[in-house]
Amino acid sequence: MPTPSGRNRYNVLGALNAINKELITICNETYINSNTICELLLEIRKINIGKIPITLILDNARYQRCQLVMELANKLKIELLFLPSYSPNLNLIERLWKWVKKDCLYCEYYERFSDFKAAIENTIKKTKTETGKTELNSLLTLNFQLYKNAIYNRL
Repeated sequence: MPTPSGRNRYNVLGALNAINKELITICNETYINSNTICELLLEIRKINIGKIPITLILDNARYQRCQLVMELANKLKIELLFLPSYSPNLNLIERLWKWVKKDCLYCEYYERFSDFKAAIENTIKKTKTETGKTELNSLLTLNFQLYKNAIYNRL
């Protein structure tokens, strides 16, 4: 079975509008850090000029909570809402990433890194098509699974 040699990185940082399902992405081949988060905040504000309020739901990555990001979000009037640790079930965009992986990565081999990137980019473009929107409509609902403190009966 063929496998890729070396390691290339392709990061896709995204923000998903929970209401209209519009996706904003920032891509790079290095690392996601506070500067990348700031770039995403600027893109969100640019697309949503004059629309207030904006609340961005984030996980608890350290680079999302740093002073640089917090100050820029405050300046741009973007509220940052941080989810509890280890709660991907509350993060709507995690469902989108699962769909992206299923659509273009599962059981696929890409001989060239450029083909790999193109496959991901094509799947992301599908979110703007009618077919993609139909597929995502039932997946990207505002229904979340919550876990309450449960006592399990022991046999």
